[in-house]
Amino acid sequence: MVRVFLVDDHRMLAEALTARLSATPDLWVVGQSAPQDPGLTDTAARLRPDVIVIDVEPLGPSVRGVLERLAAAWSAARIVVLTAGRGDRCAVEAARAGAAAWVSKECGAEELIGILRGVCRGHSWFPPEVLGAVLCALRDDVRRARERSGPLDVLSDRERDVLLGMTEGKRGGQIAEDLLISAQTVRTHTRSILAKLRVHSQLEAVSVACSAGLSASESPATGVLARRQDSRW
Repeated sequence: MVRVFLVDDHRMLAEALTARLSATPDLWVVGQSAPQDPGLTDTAARLRPDVIVIDVEPLGPSVRGVLERLAAAWSAARIVVLTAGRGDRCAVEAARAGAAAWVSKECGAEELIGILRGVCRGHSWFPPEVLGAVLCALRDDVRRARERSGPLDVLSDRERDVLLGMTEGKRGGQIAEDLLISAQTVRTHTRSILAKLRVHSQLEAVSVACSAGLSASESPATGVLARRQDSRW
């Protein structure tokens, strides 16, 4: 029996999908939630699903962070993104966060059921229109990691932690609290980050970081940020 956790803010769609999946003998929808629910990761950990099916459209630029937190909350689950969008960038970020599949909402129920069964057997599914971009991005990530030639290699460990907080949309005070440093120190690191990356704003720095694939799992610093986040979610 495949345990499925549905995450979608369209209630009618979620209920219809629940009814369809529940009519399949080997699938069981163990719960529903909205993508923006502050207790989402706690619910995932409590329900212990085999597959998390999540609509990423409401998440905007925070897609990668949410998916990574879901994966950390219950690592045994395979994540299937259900989306109405077609953006390569979002598909790349989902893959970097560990998503096993990227499925259009235009697909039929039987196709989705087949994908859910497949990911539980260790398979992955990204449609041809985004697969090329995903493979190229992941290949470049591996090359940069091997060669240490990425644009963020000029940053210190602590500067990477500060930049990571910026990519997650956190303000200076929250970054300071997470890293157990002062707000002034965060401002100092921020100025250094902008200078080293040769950009003129935090928005540009975040764009560089996202293009380089910066994520919590890649941050090599003390681990304070990760521990504080784990205790909060």
